[in-house]
Amino acid sequence: MSSALYGPDGFFVSGPGPAAHFRTSVHASPVFASCLLRLLSSLDAALGHPSPFDVVDVGAGRGELLRSLSLAVGVSGEPTRSGRSGLIPPRAGSPETLTTTAAAGVSPPTEPATLGSSPAAPVPLAQRVRLTAVEKAPRPEDLPPQIEWLDEIPQGITGLLVATEWLDNVPLDLAVDTSEGWRYLLVDPATGEESTGDPVTPEDADWLKQWWPSPAPASAEIGRSRDEAWADAVGRLDRGLALGVDYGHLRSGRPVGGTLTGYRGGRQVSPVPDGSCDVTAHVAMDSLASAGERVARCAYTLVSQREGLRALGADGGRPPLSLASRDPAGYLRALAAASAVAELTDPAGLGGHWWLLQPVGVTVDPLMAR
Repeated sequence: MSSALYGPDGFFVSGPGPAAHFRTSVHASPVFASCLLRLLSSLDAALGHPSPFDVVDVGAGRGELLRSLSLAVGVSGEPTRSGRSGLIPPRAGSPETLTTTAAAGVSPPTEPATLGSSPAAPVPLAQRVRLTAVEKAPRPEDLPPQIEWLDEIPQGITGLLVATEWLDNVPLDLAVDTSEGWRYLLVDPATGEESTGDPVTPEDADWLKQWWPSPAPASAEIGRSRDEAWADAVGRLDRGLALGVDYGHLRSGRPVGGTLTGYRGGRQVSPVPDGSCDVTAHVAMDSLASAGERVARCAYTLVSQREGLRALGADGGRPPLSLASRDPAGYLRALAAASAVAELTDPAGLGGHWWLLQPVGVTVDPLMAR
């Protein structure tokens, strides 16, 4: 799976990139980036407006999310824009400028007042933000120069680390529950034919015992490698927030038959690990969360994407019919906006994805409180 996805001719390294084969929340609508801007604003204030303020996108594809955020924050030198494209109405805390603590809805630390002095406004985020894409593929030729491109997650992050549908592509081992216990499931990279291999290691056996209880006969997707990858990512933060967005499941509802599948050209295909298609499996989110919490030593928040986006202002409400008579063009725009939000928040689709928020060394604004 590792070579099929990330080898020299792997699916994510060669070719046009993930957007040519499937839609993530980043590709579906600019609403996603708009909501992340609001999260950035709150986090920036909670951290005291650090310089630099890092935004690290892990599994960045071809840099689509950071391109949007760069334009919205105004890093590119173009006029600062909200990034909403008219899809979400402004509200208190909306980062149109991301320059004041008032805009973030968080009061700045108080200092002794002196006669004739006034609190200094923080330096605009556009002058402090440092955008970093992490991806195994070569840097796209058209990527704006202000976005750094790395093949490994950097150390010492202060700000936001975001991983949108990265963890489902972290390679993992499959196992089958036999009369002799759990054994690895082997897959021929040329044909996709499956066979039973050696018994699982003690480490994987422990993981299965704790996180994947299921009656035989059954197959399992051993999420230990994903736990380790997430824990390592969280450990790269000095202060800030790690946000993992992915499809997954919990211990109480593990899929008996597994979730391994493939995607190519917008179609679901057999997960043959030959580099010609995406090979993906859902994420054990509770195991993942536990691994990150141990590193961060503070509590995490786990909510659906529907809950997360609505907490950040994307409610997807239909415009009132009265608007159609007063402003027909405005009504159509608002209707299109509601449709875009609906796709991102649909519980049967992208809205059913999980948002795992792991703070590190900071108390985050309770905008995500349930």
